[in-house]
Amino acid sequence: MLTPRRTLATAAALAFVSLFASGPTSRAIAGADGDGVVAVRSAYGFKDTVTKLKDDISKKGIKFFFAVDQSTLGADAGLKLNPSTLLVFGNPPLGIQFLTSNPNSGLDWPVRLLVRQDADGQVWAVYTDFSWIAHRHGIKDRDDQFKMASDVIASITASVVSK
Repeated sequence: MLTPRRTLATAAALAFVSLFASGPTSRAIAGADGDGVVAVRSAYGFKDTVTKLKDDISKKGIKFFFAVDQSTLGADAGLKLNPSTLLVFGNPPLGIQFLTSNPNSGLDWPVRLLVRQDADGQVWAVYTDFSWIAHRHGIKDRDDQFKMASDVIASITASVVSK
């Protein structure tokens, strides 16, 4: 028999999964600890996906900091890794507000967007859900800013969803 607490926890988990499992182009990947990872399936090849995402970030006037070619780093270490590039970008006037609420949230800022190709050749744009980041750092005074960040990352990743 389910207790009211367990029923509530189950309902919350189902709501979280249904929120991010909107069709075939995106999904939440919930690890054992509910890690808040969101993966968006790209309609493009790896290089085109990276280019389109970087172009969209630039068009939006968002500061692009750098890209880390993780595949090359792996190759340099003698390890084979499917194509994988980490894009790091952000809007400092927005992101720094999270740090003023909890300086430890600097672990999650600036924004990181991982572009990776899986073993089947499918390309994904992967990021950490901003609601999860708010929860992780106990930030309760920046709802509007987290919504804005969520809307922006959804807009950026939407640039690679369809051709």
